[in-house]
Amino acid sequence: MTPVNLSEKLSLFSSHWDPKVIADYNDNDVMVVKFQGAFPFHRHADTDDFFLVLSGEMRMAYPDRDPVTVRAGEVIVVPAGQVHRPEADAEVHVLLIEPKGEANTGDSTAPAAAKDRI
Repeated sequence: MTPVNLSEKLSLFSSHWDPKVIADYNDNDVMVVKFQGAFPFHRHADTDDFFLVLSGEMRMAYPDRDPVTVRAGEVIVVPAGQVHRPEADAEVHVLLIEPKGEANTGDSTAPAAAKDRI
């Protein structure tokens, strides 16, 4: 029951596509992540995917429609089962909420991140 400083947590690592758990919320991990470039297309069959852009700008790409730009201060929720790919031209900082144990890579063949706690 103490505050978590997001900027401080983000300063603790420099890796991309490597979400770090900063808090627990019910049966979910609250995480911060940095990314740049494009993640593999994937889907999460049983859970929505929550993204809050803290700084920078990202796009959420879909195989069947135009990508959606998401800027700092904006949230995008990708519904369960929807194939998607987050991508960013420059580094972006994002807060994620996912059920504990959910692989960040969904159904793709890419290896999932460890989701270390910081």
